[in-house]
Amino acid sequence: MQNQSIGPGAKTILGLLTCILFSACQTDYEEPVVSLEDYVVEPGFKLEVIASEPFLEAPVAIDFDNQGRIWTVEMRGYMQTLTGESESMPNGVISILEDKDGDGKVDHSKVFLDSLVLPRAIAHVYGGLLYAEPPNLWFVEIENDKPGDLVLVDSLYADEGNVEHQPNGLMMNIDNWIYNARSHFRYKRENGVWLKEPTAFRGQWGITKDNFGRLYYNNNSTQIMGDYVLPNVLTRNQYYEPKDGLGKVLTRNQRVYPLHATLVNRGYEPGVLDQDSVLRNVTSSCGPLVYRGGQFPLDYTENAFVCAPEANLIKRNLLMFDGPITTAKQAYDDREFIASTDEGFRPVNLSSGPDGGMYVVDMHRGIIQHGAYMTSYLRERLAAAGMDKMVGMGRILRVKSTDKALNTISGFESKSAEGMVDLLSHKNGWVRDRAQQLIIQHGQKEAIPHLQALLEKAEPLASMHAFYALEGLDAIDSGVLIKAARSNNVNLAAHALQMAYNRGNQNEQIDMIKEVMARDNAILDLYLLSYLGQSITAGYADLSTYAGYADEILRRNPSALYEDAFASALTDAAGAFLRLADHKVQPDLKTKLEGVVADQNDNKKFWIYAQESLPLDDRTHGLQLYRETCSACHGGSGRGIEGLAPPLDNSDWIKGPVERLALVLLHGLKGPVDVNGKGYEFNAQMPGIASNPDFSDQDITDLITYLSNAFGTSSRGANADMIKKLRKVTPKDGAFTQEEVNDVANEN
Repeated sequence: MQNQSIGPGAKTILGLLTCILFSACQTDYEEPVVSLEDYVVEPGFKLEVIASEPFLEAPVAIDFDNQGRIWTVEMRGYMQTLTGESESMPNGVISILEDKDGDGKVDHSKVFLDSLVLPRAIAHVYGGLLYAEPPNLWFVEIENDKPGDLVLVDSLYADEGNVEHQPNGLMMNIDNWIYNARSHFRYKRENGVWLKEPTAFRGQWGITKDNFGRLYYNNNSTQIMGDYVLPNVLTRNQYYEPKDGLGKVLTRNQRVYPLHATLVNRGYEPGVLDQDSVLRNVTSSCGPLVYRGGQFPLDYTENAFVCAPEANLIKRNLLMFDGPITTAKQAYDDREFIASTDEGFRPVNLSSGPDGGMYVVDMHRGIIQHGAYMTSYLRERLAAAGMDKMVGMGRILRVKSTDKALNTISGFESKSAEGMVDLLSHKNGWVRDRAQQLIIQHGQKEAIPHLQALLEKAEPLASMHAFYALEGLDAIDSGVLIKAARSNNVNLAAHALQMAYNRGNQNEQIDMIKEVMARDNAILDLYLLSYLGQSITAGYADLSTYAGYADEILRRNPSALYEDAFASALTDAAGAFLRLADHKVQPDLKTKLEGVVADQNDNKKFWIYAQESLPLDDRTHGLQLYRETCSACHGGSGRGIEGLAPPLDNSDWIKGPVERLALVLLHGLKGPVDVNGKGYEFNAQMPGIASNPDFSDQDITDLITYLSNAFGTSSRGANADMIKKLRKVTPKDGAFTQEEVNDVANEN
């Protein structure tokens, strides 16, 4: 073919066309610049902005998809003003954040779901998205980044409490169950069917886990709490409420070290602020994370990081393990892992990323305190500082070690079964978790031989993931269980003991028991007790023989925790165990088991199994107020919540002088307090609602009437005039003490 030249005019036209076409294909990758000059970070770490407004607003939780993209829950309606009247607006969204130019910063966002009212949690599970929009828990299929088929998982997921006190978290654990904060239920999908099961009540906002699978959480005034044991080990028995091992305060040290004077809800109370108006102890802790990312230095592995948005900081705690007991201590005596003088910095959640970094969900706003509990003191100071105008923002920050590169993210979906199993040995817990779930989700039966081989290897973390991948594939037989229970990996053996009670023949079981007992290991003893109790209950074991094994373990581990593990597992067989003629039951355990038998006879269930709805009376308005304001701490059935608030049901505080009850509701109460002769003391005090303009005198009257009818013996004689009078009877220091409110009530 003969070459042809292009004339000057044609060249000009071609050049213009090229420019036009090139411009049309260009994408705007302009990213906002956000200064972090006001932030102080632990030496050896770098804090960077990954996403900010205008790409997101008021984020409260995130999760990552298999491509490593961030999905955000944006609670845009939360406290847009000091009165919070916009909270019912359907302006919440779930968005996908994208980094199209590959520089590590978000430059695009697209809405996946909109028109949501105060959405609060998401989780990428089962190939779709699980998300919470009160009161519902939904699962939606994902089709090319758009919502597909929608399934209602639970219409009562978040049907009580206000926005600060409703379930959240949606965290998949190693055991293939999804756990929540501020909830006593866990969820799972098997063969397309959603399962909902009682579990221990945990925390307030945010939930996390360690490599073993223990759960950690917190509440506003207690920065880190947790369970000593794996989930549901102590909650198997519908008629026994464990006294130890759950909801443990891991450190009594609640000190915080802000960089500036702090605006908090009860700053007027003595001791809340120091002489420089700096907060002393945490008042809004939330969003904990046990770091498992593998990118930080080794000393930071399984450290517990905690958000304190009221103080514009993030704490670091060291977790320490002594047998089955977990404790924590603050990493520093006079500083924080991250702290800022930026009063808009409101970290509310932490997440480990596919790259090993720690991601900070910064709601970035002036108002963090919900209006239901906001004092006039804080309301006035926020307005004076103009912080109520600080809205419409949001940030995702990332913390990384400067000593190591971030992990690279490869495509999960293209991995072979063997390649997915290899990822169970990855240094990053996020990668291990996701690989385990994808093996199960895809039903990769071809992975089974590789998973079984991994169980044989001396890889403590990988073997536990392999074990639960096999469980999710329904590929665990008695041989696998017995072998895992005999493993030198104590944590793997503990997990296996939870499933082994009805597997294998008697001789195999007894040989395994003897072998585990001979190790005299405090952790294995605890889980072996649970195994023995389950075996006795299932009628799978010789009662006398297994009771003897249990007695030996209990005598070498004389503590309430071990008794609780046995009593919780020994459900329907508690009476038979007590009647065993040739077995002398230890006194404390005997008392507990006698209580189990009595509660069985009376059908008095452990409250997480009670399935009770709130008692109704004629004044449904009072019921509504209770659900929104009180049930989050005192429980839907009024039985109280361990570590948070005492019981109301049949309480002398409800049945006593109505003036005293009104004063407590109006002005709050701080411990210690006695309820029916039993002492209670909590880190937090009960807030009063007198300063909340949303509560009228008639509202409080209706609430008292409801409390009296539901948890007392009859309706009480409260009226709006009495409430109006008692509003003026204020405590000396912010909230009443028990002694003070008794004296004042007698005078009025």
